Amino acid sequence: MSGWILVSNSTEAKIAHASSGPWARAWHRFRRHRLGYWSLVLFCALVALSTIAELISNDRPLVVRYENEWYFPVAVEYPESAFGGDFQTPADYLDPDIQKRISHGSNWALFAPNRYGQKTINYFATLPDPAPPSAENWLGTDDRGRDLLAQLIYGFRLSVYFGLALTAVGVMLGVVAGAIQGFFGGKLDLTMQRLIEIWGAMPELYLLIILSALFSPSIALLLILLSLFGWMGLADYVRAEFLRNRQLDYVRSAKAMGLSNWQIIWRHVLPNSLTPVVTFLPFRMSAAVLALTSLDFLGLGVPPGTPSLGELLSQGKDNIDAWWISLATFAVLVVTMLLLTFMGDALRDALDPRKQLETDA
Repeated sequence: MSGWILVSNSTEAKIAHASSGPWARAWHRFRRHRLGYWSLVLFCALVALSTIAELISNDRPLVVRYENEWYFPVAVEYPESAFGGDFQTPADYLDPDIQKRISHGSNWALFAPNRYGQKTINYFATLPDPAPPSAENWLGTDDRGRDLLAQLIYGFRLSVYFGLALTAVGVMLGVVAGAIQGFFGGKLDLTMQRLIEIWGAMPELYLLIILSALFSPSIALLLILLSLFGWMGLADYVRAEFLRNRQLDYVRSAKAMGLSNWQIIWRHVLPNSLTPVVTFLPFRMSAAVLALTSLDFLGLGVPPGTPSLGELLSQGKDNIDAWWISLATFAVLVVTMLLLTFMGDALRDALDPRKQLETDA
């Protein structure tokens, strides 16, 4: 009887799995890929922690109780005079005098685990910069005296959000261009393909150098420039999927029912052509992170003073003896690339038609 129950439960599980939607089955296969699934969990956790970086690494206290009054320096900038100082300039909470005032008697302050922000320079440090890891600076400092751990946390957040934004823009442009080419075909497809080939032959790096000399560097400018070139590779895959799917019977049936071309694209062809889009998302994001890091390394990326992994790598190159800068930055980049690669491999296996037949059987 127990054997019959086991077979029955297994059969019911197979029936429930087969009756679920294609994306639900793909998610089930993705979860079975343990390395890719736990890479996704770890990556999401790191992104979530970097999102609240101000609560993890900050030179301002999160909460201050001073003279029976509540202060929230993490959100509001207070002058030094608010804590018994003599000046109206913003309070420096690394100043021993300020620290003594806000911790004397019934006064107290709650600091972040790492007491340094993304642009904090500790003017009260006893070692020359770049300083090796110590009890004050857990991973050491860079050649400007900024805490390396804070630079890595904020630099990781900038890289990930930039990669997400560049991937989203590139996917939208690539899907639109590939859908138009693949669905309508003919002269429109040939004309757009020739224009894409001409545009793809433009020297991207030279354009970045020229435009960086004409305009002040900014994240928005970098995003626009890289988005102009980052969509073409994906457009080819979407175009091929649309060229294949537009010949299938369900598209002809939709046309016979009187649906417009855009209704057919949006409701029928596009959902069945998203496999390459979803599969390449982690790889496109890793390419975007590496592009930002490379440009920052060359001095063509974010504005000076912005936390950047590429700038830290450049500092490591210029300060060979400060091994902690290169080692920590390289470790962050390697972990990030590995997580994205494992996620991409799991997605590819989950959406591979040949492996779908094996796992769904």
